[in-house]
Amino acid sequence: TDRAVLNNLVEQIQSSPHPVDILVNNAGIGSSSNPAPVHELPDDFWDLSVLLNMTVPFLLTKAILPSMLKKKWGRVINVSSINGKVASFHGAAYAASKHGLLGLTRTLALEVAKEGITVNAICPGPVRTLMNDKRIAYDAERRGVPVEQHEQTLTPMGRRLEPEEVAPLAIYLASDDSKMVTGQAWNVDGGLVMF
Repeated sequence: TDRAVLNNLVEQIQSSPHPVDILVNNAGIGSSSNPAPVHELPDDFWDLSVLLNMTVPFLLTKAILPSMLKKKWGRVINVSSINGKVASFHGAAYAASKHGLLGLTRTLALEVAKEGITVNAICPGPVRTLMNDKRIAYDAERRGVPVEQHEQTLTPMGRRLEPEEVAPLAIYLASDDSKMVTGQAWNVDGGLVMF
């Protein structure tokens, strides 16, 4: 989120003799950092969420696109969330920024469809991470149930995902096998969102 560092990174990417062929935009901040209803959501947290979850992927993608266009090959994989498709109670900044990232994904996919570049998004459900641990604890407390009990109700499969259960989709989307897959938002969510 440091603009100077980000600008320096963009300059390094653009001047590198080794162009980026595959970009995975995976940095993000979730609602667990500041869950709140919209009328109590601090403006600075909204700004941080939009910056990290949507603007940074835009800037990094913009920086690598010229070399991909020149090469006529590239893969952009944005890590969104199921909350890029559905609402998140007390998570407006997260949901809005992840919805925006899906809009960016689809628009860019359309723009570069004939250039050998694919652009897709992965939409994980609840994944066992430190960030998600905080959100699970918040929701369990809000509902007045033990964390373990709440966790069993998160997906139809009765558990959260492990990080290594998301990675194979990224590997597929980065490969030549996915050359006809673009503009998609893939759920990896234990059946939580079925549409």
